Formats: sequence, structure tokens, C-alpha cells
Amino acid sequence: MSDVRVSQPHNVPPDEARKKVQGFEEMLQKYGVSAAWSGNQATLKGTGVSGSISVLPRSVDIVVKLGMMARAFGVDPVRLEASIKKRLQAAFEAPAT
Repeated sequence: MSDVRVSQPHNVPPDEARKKVQGFEEMLQKYGVSAAWSGNQATLKGTGVSGSISVLPRSVDIVVKLGMMARAFGVDPVRLEASIKKRLQAAFEAPAT
């Protein structure tokens, strides 16, 4: 099992940070991964994938655990990490909606 860990610093209130993460969450849904939120924490679940999203006062931390099925489908942990970083950076550079 491979773990992908990404931490995106931010200077916005946690509620606003959570809204900015929604674009990342929508991208995950395209791959059959759902996020179940409880406060500022989410549990990620999908075929061959699990993990979490934590919206903290100064960062958003994402952990994606790739199981055997994800690797069998050719998910590359290095490319996935780069994609997550790119999406989070873009989300936090964008003005609040």
C-alpha cells in the first residue's frame, strides 16, 4: 500500500478552507472516491483507495492510501501527489467565492 501525503498551508478561516477543498473533492468523485465529512475532517473511500482530508487552522492535510486495486489500475503515487498539490495550490491562490 502506498501513501500519498500532501499539506497545503493557508491563511483563511477553516470554513473558507473547506470550501476551497471542494474542487479537489469533486475531482475525487470522478474516480469513484467519496468524502464523508464530520466537522473539518473527511474520510475518503473508493475502490482500492482510502484516506482523509483534515482542514486545520493553518493547513489542509490530505492522505490518500492506494491499495492493490489502485496500483493494478495503474495509479502512479508520484503523479497523484503532483496532481493533488497542483489542485490545492490553485484552489488557495484563487479568490474566495
